[in-house]
Amino acid sequence: MAHLSMHSPLGQLTIFEDQGSIVALDFGRAVGPSETPLLLQARDQLDAYFGRERQDFDLPLAPQGSEFQRAVWDQMCTIPYGAAATYGDIAGALNSAARAVGGACGANPIPVIIPCHRVIGASGRMTGYSGGEGIETKLALLRLEGYRLL
Repeated sequence: MAHLSMHSPLGQLTIFEDQGSIVALDFGRAVGPSETPLLLQARDQLDAYFGRERQDFDLPLAPQGSEFQRAVWDQMCTIPYGAAATYGDIAGALNSAARAVGGACGANPIPVIIPCHRVIGASGRMTGYSGGEGIETKLALLRLEGYRLL
C-alpha cells in the first residue's frame, strides 16, 4: 500500500493510499514511503489545514468499516470547521446510541481529514481521542480551528 509520512504540528503523520483513495492516516512515521500524486495532494492539503489556509479537504476517501461506522464518519464530515457536535447529536441523526457513535469515532481510520476531533461529549465535555496524545491532540485540533473551549 502506498504511503507518505509528513511532519505536522501533531508530530509525524503517515497517509495511506489504496486504489486511488485515501484509506488511513496514522500518527507516527512509516518506513519505505512511496509518493503518488494523491499522497502529495493529501500532504499539501494537510499542510494548508495546519497552516490555517484550508478548512476542508477535497480528497477521495475510502475508509474501511461497517455500514454504521461509515454512516457515523459521513455525519462527522458534515460538522463545519471550528464547530462541534455531540455524540448524542450524531446518535440522534442516525437513530442510534451515543456509545455506539463513540465506538465508531474511535475506529475512524482517517482522523483529521474525517474530523472525529469535532465530536465532543454532552455539555461540551472533552472525551477520548484515539490519535496522537489522546485528548491533548483533540484539544489542539479544536484550538487550531478556533473552537471556543468551555
